[in-house]
Amino acid sequence: MAFRGVDDFKHNQQDLTGVLITNLGTPDEPTPSALRRYLKEFLWDPRVVEVPRPIWWCILNGIILNIRPRRSAAAYREVWTDAGSPLMVHTQAQTEQLRERLQARFGDRVMVEFAMRYGNPSITSVIDRMQQAGVRRLLVLPLYPQYSGATTASTFDAVAEDFRQRRWLPELRMVNHYHDYPDYLAALAASVERHWHSHGRADRLIMSYHGVPKRYLLQGDPYFCECHKTSRLLAERLGLKEGEWMTTFQSRFGREEWLKPYTDETLKGLPEQGVKSVQVICPGFSADCLETIEEIGQENRDYFLEAGGDRYEYIPALNADPVHIDVLEKLILQNLQGWEVTAASSSEQCLSRAQAQGAKQ
Repeated sequence: MAFRGVDDFKHNQQDLTGVLITNLGTPDEPTPSALRRYLKEFLWDPRVVEVPRPIWWCILNGIILNIRPRRSAAAYREVWTDAGSPLMVHTQAQTEQLRERLQARFGDRVMVEFAMRYGNPSITSVIDRMQQAGVRRLLVLPLYPQYSGATTASTFDAVAEDFRQRRWLPELRMVNHYHDYPDYLAALAASVERHWHSHGRADRLIMSYHGVPKRYLLQGDPYFCECHKTSRLLAERLGLKEGEWMTTFQSRFGREEWLKPYTDETLKGLPEQGVKSVQVICPGFSADCLETIEEIGQENRDYFLEAGGDRYEYIPALNADPVHIDVLEKLILQNLQGWEVTAASSSEQCLSRAQAQGAKQ
């Protein structure tokens, strides 16, 4: 196996500290062909779909990839902007603001980039660019507040797989979760309170999270528990009483049982229980995307109103709100502790020793 080195490596290159922001991903464009490429990469990940590979290959390539891309492309066209998909736009804005803040603190000794687990820019392409620039310490921050094998662990898989092919590995740190991080909870609470100030309160606050199969929980994945902890702590900050809030799970796929209660079925049933107005927030999403805008903001709104509800409001994700950037910056700084981010490396000494062994640069 040939290991990947650094093109035009210079022995007097200054060492940098890198911060890599990651999120799930997005297709390159809202077309069936782009969705097919994206979904094939996403749904083939064994962390996402834990089905024996031969069986899943037949289902994925024989059925899903022949049906779902066209339907998903139509949904993406509804939310696509001139700058690209919402998730891409928000992730770029988050990264740019974090880069500006961290470079104001550390200067050009820190490099801040973002990558997508699926699609572009890929984790491998961005790590390659960071290594070429001289990053020797790398902090990875997946923007998933709650840990799950299907998200956080999958990101680690991609980073580890990339490192398996590299000659020189950077020191690595990774933020696994921040579901109970006080500043994050405070930012969520502030966003709800701003919404209340502008629109008033509803009968029920629904905290909806992306769902996963129930068997993941039974096999030890902490995601379900971390979602409930986020909800409980957020409700406490908002002063909500029992019956004024609830936790639900959205976006189930396939026939097996997923985490309950399901968001769509809950919203269909609330009006007959006397709940006529709801506000929905998605505390597991750092940025708005197709799932929050289309599924939560539109599809589930229709379910609730058609079932007899009077008022339905989606409270947007924190996105690139300055308060959210404050949270992420503080989280990064805490995880950089112990690294000499601004210390200069003895680059000239490295070069002279290397040249004594025959190196040209």
